[in-house]
Order: sequence, then structure tokens, then C-alpha cells
Amino acid sequence: MTYLTVSDVTLTFGGLNALTDVNMDIEPGIITSIIGPNGAGKTSILNCISGFYHPSKGEIRYGRRSLTKASPHQVSNYGIARAFQNLELFSGLSVLDNLMLARHQNLNYSILHAVFYFGKAARLEAENRAYVEKVIDFMELEPYRKMMVGNLSYGVQKRVEVARALTLAPRLLLLDEPMAGMNIEEKEDIVRFILDLKKEWNITVVLVEHDLGVVMDISDQIYVLDFGMLIGKGTPDEVASNPKVIDAYIGEE
Repeated sequence: MTYLTVSDVTLTFGGLNALTDVNMDIEPGIITSIIGPNGAGKTSILNCISGFYHPSKGEIRYGRRSLTKASPHQVSNYGIARAFQNLELFSGLSVLDNLMLARHQNLNYSILHAVFYFGKAARLEAENRAYVEKVIDFMELEPYRKMMVGNLSYGVQKRVEVARALTLAPRLLLLDEPMAGMNIEEKEDIVRFILDLKKEWNITVVLVEHDLGVVMDISDQIYVLDFGMLIGKGTPDEVASNPKVIDAYIGEE
């Protein structure tokens, strides 16, 4: 069963194609990685899936839903969350407050309930807090929960960024270079979290990552982009032996 389908997607900026006729089939319950040289279009395809860009041509479907013209808010409501390459956190707020804010779309009660804080408002706030606590525990952020994000190390901030996406309770998680700038120990932690998300939380993961060692170790399938075009796909072994991929990317390493 195909979970997410990218069909003949082209993305054009001022006559320049960032993506050209890209096709992908993301299967449920696995880790799919998207790799390629800098400027290959990896973040662009995530932007199209998550609603930040709309393809100039082609279609993106998530189950029975079309994402082709969907807004980021709609995509999030469909059960797709994204952790960004550049941190999208409030540096002046605590870890807990950042994660609680990410749950705002679940707070669908009236102004009257909010003012008097009873009934539905109190129940939803309690449910959101419980889910955020679950994420904090999973991402091992308990020591940092009350600390301002801006005072944390870069590696911990990247972990909070992933946690922020998880608070949306996604079924599909898009991770844009979650290990960029990390040391070996921090990378090992993120890899463990990603594997546990697949195994314990049954979340489908789409990963953009430059560390080929990590990609080859944890991916079930890989797509390779170069200059906005798909030049290879398959299992890690199939991609590693693909002459086009070796020439365009792996051969650089």
C-alpha cells in the first residue's frame, strides 16, 4: 500500500526548475531517505509535501487526500509533521512552552471556555500536556524542560526541533537534516530516536540527510536527486551500486 505519492512533480522559480518530473512512492511504516548533492532539490520536495511550496506541475497525494495545493496548516491536520533544517523554535521560551505551543491546533474550544477555564478547555489542556510529557520522556528532554531553548546546546536544540514535530502526533514525519552540525554521540542519539519512532510509535519517516553512513544503515528505501531530477531509487545496496548515483554523489565522498 502506497502512503504518499509524488507524481511528475516539477517546481519552477523564474524559469529555473528546482524539481523536474520527480516521482516517489513512500510506503507506510518504513524509513525513506532522500539524498543528493547540495542544491539537488531535497528540501524543495519536502517543502512541496508540507505545503510551503506548491508544485508548478504534477500531483502529491497522501492516501485519498491531495496535497498539491494544500496549506501547511492543512497538511499538519492530515497527520504530517516536519522538523526543519533551520531551527523553528522560540529561543526565549522554555522547552516545555515550545512544545505546548506546537499543540495549539488541538485547542478547539470557545472563548468562553478559555476565559473561565472549565469543561472542554481544562480537559483539552490536560490531554495536550499529557501528550507533550510523553514526547519529552521519549526524546529524553526531562533535564531541559524548564530551560530556555536559546540557552541550550545546538545538539539539544535540534532534538527539541524533532520533539516539536512529534507533539503534533504525526503518522508521517518529515526530517530535514536532523543531524546537521552534530557530533558523533548526538548523531547516535537521533538515529536511536528515529529507529524507535518506526518500531515503537509506528511512524513513517522521510529523512533528508547528508551523512551517507547513517542513511545506508537505517533506511529501508532511498531516493537520489541531482539538479532537481530523480537519478536513482531502491534499497541501500541498490543505490550504492547505481552508476549514476556513484557518479553524481557517492563518488564525491
